[in-house]
Amino acid sequence: MRKGENTSKEQLININSSQHRVIIPLYIPHEKDYYKEAFTIFNLCIKSLQKTSHSKLKISVISNGSSNQINEKLMDLYQQEIINELVIERDAIGKLNSILKVLRTCEEKIITISDADILFDNNWEEKVMTVFHNFPKAAAVSPIPVFRTQNHYTSNILFDYFFSKKLQFTKVANPEALTLFAKSIGWSRLDEKWKDVILTISAKNNSKAVVGCNHCAVTYRREVFGVIPKQNTNYKLGGSSEGVYLDQPPLFFDGYRLATEDNYAFHMGNTTEQWMYRVFDNLKDQEKQEGLVYLKPIKKQLFKNYIKNILFKKVISLKKLRMFFYLRKGLSKAQIKNFI
Repeated sequence: MRKGENTSKEQLININSSQHRVIIPLYIPHEKDYYKEAFTIFNLCIKSLQKTSHSKLKISVISNGSSNQINEKLMDLYQQEIINELVIERDAIGKLNSILKVLRTCEEKIITISDADILFDNNWEEKVMTVFHNFPKAAAVSPIPVFRTQNHYTSNILFDYFFSKKLQFTKVANPEALTLFAKSIGWSRLDEKWKDVILTISAKNNSKAVVGCNHCAVTYRREVFGVIPKQNTNYKLGGSSEGVYLDQPPLFFDGYRLATEDNYAFHMGNTTEQWMYRVFDNLKDQEKQEGLVYLKPIKKQLFKNYIKNILFKKVISLKKLRMFFYLRKGLSKAQIKNFI
């Protein structure tokens, strides 16, 4: 039996406005072995994000089959208002499906999808938004430039800048950060040949951005997710899921996948190191601003996608042509073999 009337009836929803949403999937089934320091790593991630962001962004965390102990810790962060939205899935539904839980209902114009082991550095959000501003066709931008991303979902950039001197291999801005990234994914070192030069494009004001981006931390325009499949992926991790749901959507809008020229975030992996605490201790509490820079909306460009990312991709994938192209863009004959 119902008595009285629900006081929420006919009331308008009043939610604090935000233009930027950060989505972080989290899977910590226990705190042993591989996952022994996983929550410590995540705590560095979430606290660094809170400190360094310069807009009033909102943070969504999806606990994907994590243990009850981890969920209790997450609830504490939620009650401290460090997390704005907490989704708890008892079953492990996979990384991409966890992201989709939030992504499909996001209303913010800018969406960052980040792994739970990213340490955000000072000015990361400002620098990412500067790339969007300087390159109007940018649709996905990472604060972590990574070696050898110039061949992955970038055919439209190579097409547009085929004859332009604004597309060139230039000196890596922060080779030490590239070395840290390599070690974070299990490499013992990073040879000089992997951190000497990187493919960049230049804007009208001569600022640069790296061609291509990684998966671990990327900021997207919301529009691009209007073309993702309506069904969920069958993969818990990897497979074709990241390509279909994250890499390909910007291309349907003739959008560029880029990264900042310098490094503004770090991939930590599953084990803490002293340098991570040094970086965290140097983070500044950023004063939060109301909004972000205005970005002109982008529209679907299906014909351009077909020409650049299907037909032209087949042409530029020919080894001899790509070698000739990269020689024109600043590589030496000795460097070519490391980029093909």
